Amino acid sequence: MNATHDLSTFFVNMAPWMQMLVGLAILALVAILANFIVKHVILRIFRRGIDALSLVIHGDALLPMARRLANIVPAVIISRGVLAVPHLPPEVITVTQNVVSAFIVLTIALTLSAALDLANHLYQRRPDAASRPIKGYVQVVKILLYFGCAILVVAALMEQSPLLLLSGLGAMAAVLMLVFKDTILSLVASVQLTSNDMLRVGDWIEMPQLNADGDVIDIALHTVKVQNWDKTITTIPTHRLISESYKNWRGMSESGGRRIMRSLLIDQGSVRFLSDEEVKGLRRFSLLDDYLDGKQQEIDRWNEERVGKAGRDPVNARRLTNIGTLRAYMFAYLKTHPNIAQDMTLLVRQLSPTPEGLPIQIYCFTNTVVWNDYEAIQGDIFDHLIAVLSQFDLQLFQQPSGIDVRRLFATGADASAREEEEAPATA
Repeated sequence: MNATHDLSTFFVNMAPWMQMLVGLAILALVAILANFIVKHVILRIFRRGIDALSLVIHGDALLPMARRLANIVPAVIISRGVLAVPHLPPEVITVTQNVVSAFIVLTIALTLSAALDLANHLYQRRPDAASRPIKGYVQVVKILLYFGCAILVVAALMEQSPLLLLSGLGAMAAVLMLVFKDTILSLVASVQLTSNDMLRVGDWIEMPQLNADGDVIDIALHTVKVQNWDKTITTIPTHRLISESYKNWRGMSESGGRRIMRSLLIDQGSVRFLSDEEVKGLRRFSLLDDYLDGKQQEIDRWNEERVGKAGRDPVNARRLTNIGTLRAYMFAYLKTHPNIAQDMTLLVRQLSPTPEGLPIQIYCFTNTVVWNDYEAIQGDIFDHLIAVLSQFDLQLFQQPSGIDVRRLFATGADASAREEEEAPATA
């Protein structure tokens, strides 16, 4: 008792400024001790409770939020304890309490923001999260949260009612609409993209006007990130995906087949009728048996009905052509190909002639959407068809090159040399 009495007497006999400093030091020590107890004792118990509830998966996300909330305890101690510090000016007490109140509001807002991030992280584990992301909505809630936090912080620092500050914002509505124009547009676009299932993370989209061609890796409120095939990242404003057109390849991926649409440009000068001997020679191709039998019967019936047996000029009769037989072979080849989807569109068609040749187009689908496999299948098909053209006495059209000109001159020179060698013998 005597020691305590002597200590209190010593404290009372101190100078006022010394009493203020000692009071502030004691307040600081109490706040530090409270912070230590909360973060190193209570949070350990909290972690054990998480383990007991089998929530270890989320413990790494929950603990940072708990640590942030723990900062409120020393802040409350300072806000209340500053009133007990002797000889502290009222202005300092008021400023301290206002700053601590603003700090508490900011801490709660940051904790709620972290909780929203955790909710989004947990939602992304759902099977349907890719088709209906909520990241844009989370960001909108964060904007409202931080906006409300800013109002409360300013109100706490100014010791004014938040309603008074909000009433003053009515005159700034036009300015706020201008400032948040992109946010409003992006919010509307995000809702439309999600509700209509127009875009998902993982979709392959193509938007040439923005140089975007690749997989969607992130859908946020303001932007959509696309990783192009060259590994660059294109950032697209969300509202432009509503106001402008783009191609989404998701339908192709989900169908299980990828389209082949490529043409062989045939030199039209090599197109001709087939003789009977050539038709017999083409019967070596087993794929053409049904076509040749059916087509020959059709042609014979037509010729008998319209041309008759009077032996008129063959120009009046129908005959097989090498290019028509080639189309039949290409179709039969694709029908028996193991990597072509037979339940999807399969066409071999002749397009309008062009100055570069007569296009014979293949329109079909592979039974895989894997890029490497698709290119290999397509390459193998056209390797075979280009090589088999000579069997039908057809040629691909190709723009003349330097080597073609040299061959032409060489052929002409050889012919002239032969004529000169044969001229004396003839004489």
